[in-house]
Amino acid sequence: MAKRIINSYEEFEALLGKVIGVSDYVQITQEQIDKFADATMDHQWIHTDPERAATDSPFGTTIAHGYLSLSMLTYLWYNVVEVNNVKMIVNYGIEKLRFQSPVKVNDRIRATVSLNDIKNLRGVARVQVKIVVDIEGEKKPAYDALVNFLYHFN
Repeated sequence: MAKRIINSYEEFEALLGKVIGVSDYVQITQEQIDKFADATMDHQWIHTDPERAATDSPFGTTIAHGYLSLSMLTYLWYNVVEVNNVKMIVNYGIEKLRFQSPVKVNDRIRATVSLNDIKNLRGVARVQVKIVVDIEGEKKPAYDALVNFLYHFN
């Protein structure tokens, strides 16, 4: 799906209650998992030890940290949308985050994004999107959340 181009508050507002778009799939590799473990100092074997995970994990392989898959939100969001005419964008918060299914090494994930709410806060747009991150070939998503951004339009 092509990126949705948004140039103003009014163009965002017109998408209220609608699907904005679906990202491309992105693969989660063991290298990414290991780098995330190093960055966060979370080296739990279920993430970083493929040999042990193959025998001791109920998943039969390593899994991505939940927060690694969550940290992919920015990449997935910008894969869906291009917002122009902004001075600044701020990550404002996440609500109702639910991890539902583990992301196994080499799984491919993608996001479906809908506009849940939009408010004009004295010239700053608070945009709330519902993001559902699916795992290719799995019935249950990895997670879903309501994600808030502040867009300071020109």
